[in-house]
Amino acid sequence: MSVWKDRGLGLLLCLCIALPCWLLGRAVPVVGGPVFAILAGMVVALFYREKRRTQAGIAFTSKKILQYAVILLGFGLNLSEIAKVGLQSLPIILSTITTSLVVAFALHKLMKVPSNISTLVGVGSSICGGSAIAATAPVIGADDEEIAQSISVIFLFNVAAALLFPTLGGALGLSNEGFGLFAGTAVNDTSSVTAAAAAWDGMHPGANTLDTATIVKLTRTLAIIPITLALALWRTAKARRAGGAGESGFSLKKVFPTFILFFVLASVITTAATAAGVEPGFFAPFKELSKFLIIMAMGAIGLNTDLVKLVKSGGKPILMGFCCWVAIAAVSLGMQHVLGIW
Repeated sequence: MSVWKDRGLGLLLCLCIALPCWLLGRAVPVVGGPVFAILAGMVVALFYREKRRTQAGIAFTSKKILQYAVILLGFGLNLSEIAKVGLQSLPIILSTITTSLVVAFALHKLMKVPSNISTLVGVGSSICGGSAIAATAPVIGADDEEIAQSISVIFLFNVAAALLFPTLGGALGLSNEGFGLFAGTAVNDTSSVTAAAAAWDGMHPGANTLDTATIVKLTRTLAIIPITLALALWRTAKARRAGGAGESGFSLKKVFPTFILFFVLASVITTAATAAGVEPGFFAPFKELSKFLIIMAMGAIGLNTDLVKLVKSGGKPILMGFCCWVAIAAVSLGMQHVLGIW
């Protein structure tokens, strides 16, 4: 009971930040609740002087609540439906994900960008923005400032894509199907994908690219599973080598993030239940709760972030995000041309 008493004030503070940011995110989906929450947390941190009393709750929210949110995120993934409908987009998805990770790794070496930030920007750019960063951060042991910096970079290019891509697609002469594939594979975050596709539909009445773009994006989201598992196994192997294979102090359970296994289990439950006749809408509350908990965790991360330091050190990650963004867009369009879609 005393543990929850210690955490209570911090949890309450994060909840107070999350509620208005959740409402703002619904009103302005191109920005999204998580970005509003990080920014709000950073602003509060500049003036807040009672961190000692709330630190335990803030730390719990930024770590454990974030993990619970990722587990609930699995209830939004029907593996069989996504595999069936998203099969056409698979070559483009695999190409863009590989491109982003390779570009991020190359720039990590060339520009000496910290490893965790490079991984988060590469994964966030290639898979699904904030959700991928949320799932990956605990696996690689990223700290709050690294998460905040990566989310900020992804947000910048989310907004740029949502505003620019519909006009770019029209200038390039993309078909409705082609733009759906382009938005679904080249825009980082789900909210920005839907914003870009909705803008295209507004410019082309009857196009209905929103469904195509959303399905492609959900197919791309599945990559969270193998990538986070691969990173977890890599980190486990690294820890084993550092600790020595024969050391009794080494614990696989401590290093391997078991919440990722629960995330996979949630996806399997959704798939099996839907196949058995359960309405997809049954899982909607889990997905909404997941989104809210991510917003709450981002508020906690903002509270733990030094805004001044973040601005001073942001140049290289922004350049990395830009390079990943341009490379993904180019590969998405190039693959469509090769496959004869565009």
